[in-house]
Amino acid sequence: MGDKTQTHHPGAAGRALEADQPASVRNVVLVGHSGSGKTTLVEALALTAGAVNRAGRVEDGGTVSDYDDIEHRQQRSVQLSLVPVEWNGIKINILDTPGYADFVGELRAGLRAADAALFVVSASDGVDGSTRMVWEECAAVGMPRAIVITHLEAARADFEEMTRICAEAFGGDDPDAVLPLYLPLRGPEGPDGHAPVTGLIGLLSQKLFDYSTGERKESEPGEDQLPDIEEARNRLIEGIIAESEDETLMDRYLGGEQVDVTTLVQDLERAVARGSFFPVLAAAPAAEGAKQGLGTVELLELVTGGFPTPFEHPLPEVTTVDGKPRELKPCDTGGPLVAEVVKTSSDPYVGRVSLVRVFSGTLRPDQTVHVSGHGLADRGHEDHDVDEKVGALSMPFGKQQRPVTQAVAGDLVCVAKLGRAETGDTLSAKDDPLLMEPWRMPDPLLPLAIQAHSKADEDKLSQGLSRLVAEDPTMRLEQNQDTHQVVLWCLGEAHADVALERLRNRYGVQVDVVPHKVSLRETFANRATGRGRHVKQSGGHGQYAICEIEVEPLPGGSGIEFVDKVVGGAVPRQFIPSVEKGVRAQAAKGVAAGYPLVDVRVTLLDGKAHSVDSSDAAFQTAGALALREAAADARIHLLEPVAEVSVLVGDDYVGAVMSDLSSRRGRVLGTEQVGSGRTVIRAEVPEFEIGRYAVDLRSLSHGTARFDRSYARHEPMPPQIAERIREQAGDNG
Repeated sequence: MGDKTQTHHPGAAGRALEADQPASVRNVVLVGHSGSGKTTLVEALALTAGAVNRAGRVEDGGTVSDYDDIEHRQQRSVQLSLVPVEWNGIKINILDTPGYADFVGELRAGLRAADAALFVVSASDGVDGSTRMVWEECAAVGMPRAIVITHLEAARADFEEMTRICAEAFGGDDPDAVLPLYLPLRGPEGPDGHAPVTGLIGLLSQKLFDYSTGERKESEPGEDQLPDIEEARNRLIEGIIAESEDETLMDRYLGGEQVDVTTLVQDLERAVARGSFFPVLAAAPAAEGAKQGLGTVELLELVTGGFPTPFEHPLPEVTTVDGKPRELKPCDTGGPLVAEVVKTSSDPYVGRVSLVRVFSGTLRPDQTVHVSGHGLADRGHEDHDVDEKVGALSMPFGKQQRPVTQAVAGDLVCVAKLGRAETGDTLSAKDDPLLMEPWRMPDPLLPLAIQAHSKADEDKLSQGLSRLVAEDPTMRLEQNQDTHQVVLWCLGEAHADVALERLRNRYGVQVDVVPHKVSLRETFANRATGRGRHVKQSGGHGQYAICEIEVEPLPGGSGIEFVDKVVGGAVPRQFIPSVEKGVRAQAAKGVAAGYPLVDVRVTLLDGKAHSVDSSDAAFQTAGALALREAAADARIHLLEPVAEVSVLVGDDYVGAVMSDLSSRRGRVLGTEQVGSGRTVIRAEVPEFEIGRYAVDLRSLSHGTARFDRSYARHEPMPPQIAERIREQAGDNG
């Protein structure tokens, strides 16, 4: 790892990297809060590995992580990006993820595609709640992890203190599983009293790695420096040995036996790959004109030496397209093709580009594959099974795509011209179609109601929206039949902003954001009667229909019940369905504020007909008039939808969340302790009150809480709110 003397072979800038076997691939995802320095670290690693020139630029003038103009305008990452580099003959696929909570779907895609994770922690900001939650997710599946501390140049940056915080946040019951491999080496203090970090001290090798000249130089520490690192070195050795599979090693070490560095490094690599030891490293970007950024060589050696190969990645559950389990050998290059689309994007020149992780088999250009997409119907994605021909395979290099001849199991690759494939879809052999269980995606809970800005935009809106949700399965498209609104459900305001910008700039669709409407209902609060009289005699064939009805309320969820109690043929049999049709048509339009009428029984009691002038249309009109008259004499309740809400929140915020729910007219049903320091709060809250809850809860809990919601029922609104709604309906009418 970082303490081993190695000859590295950096990848030549501009060369497309292509792996010929899984053992020569490492897939690592960078995780951390927004502003922690992930993208800067990726560019520093690419510079050290020789993937870019000294200015950090690729041939087209952009940076190695250039992907989306939106990212430049917003000054933050909004999507998953792949940066491949080479070190010691190993291809490293670095997956840079957004740190902002609105783009957690991109993070989850990165976790799915990777075999290990680098958690990037800013020395000036610390560990936030959302980063802790991702750590717990990785721990649940045993993903190997390491921690990189950045921003050591900050005035009050303290590596030792931040390491302690990381051990407390990530170590759980075993803080000695989170220990530094290196200590920062500081130069002389500047005028501001701050001593900059100029190098690292290897705790195992007891070597100095000086980066002050812009290139890593190794030397021996002075005698005066050795006592400073002895305590940290002994603790590291004990931590490594505790995770070692050799049970006698600790006894030998405590007995005074010197354990050689080679053995320690091998044990360290095993413990890291097993996900039981989590080394802490430091890194900083390269200064202008430098060849290497501080700590980048150590990081690259950790990834190539300590992180697992794709062989060690458990294969997600695989079935046939009709659901029968299929057992496959992990990462078998000669096995059946199973690959997964982890990201979809649109390129203005080559069209749709799919980032694919190959789990089994080998993917080649111009190959016909089966594309299976199942299990995302609730997001507006229809299940589909189609055959498509793969276009060119390539690896990204800034904004360019460099062609490759194949992608073996364990590797990542960009695939062009898969017109039907969406994020989360499975690619398999045409004659052996298979399906991978999709990864868990967060529910979009912030509604964005939109409408086309002009007739020209209306013509393009449907296609633009379908392409948008095909790229991003964390977005849900809803055509609400009750409110007649087009609603994009997003993860937050930033997610919504990016969606609107992509619609406008990528798909040429201008839309207007309109207030989101909640699906209200109306019902009768008491029994009432009504008489519908539709009689017109104006020469020629007239219209004649009279009917008398009684309306009474029913329990919630009953809908509209129609009962015929006409005696003596007062309303001819052939016209009774006409009355019912008229009643149901009026109920759909509403009787008070324009919302559908539900949960009533309408009984037809009596009526009159004319032998010549009565007709189907006349009795439909009479039925509608009768319902309106009954409503005029009754108290009409406005019913609002109530959601059942479950909030998972840290114990520190339980009181604030419960108080906030109460202020939203919520009824707290109960709480339940979940794990250590977490509580689930269950409540029923009117949907009127939680339109922006996704944003408000994040602010209230500092990004540490999450919630889900489901429709419970409609129930009467408080009279004062219902009256305000009726007044608004009257003004709009």
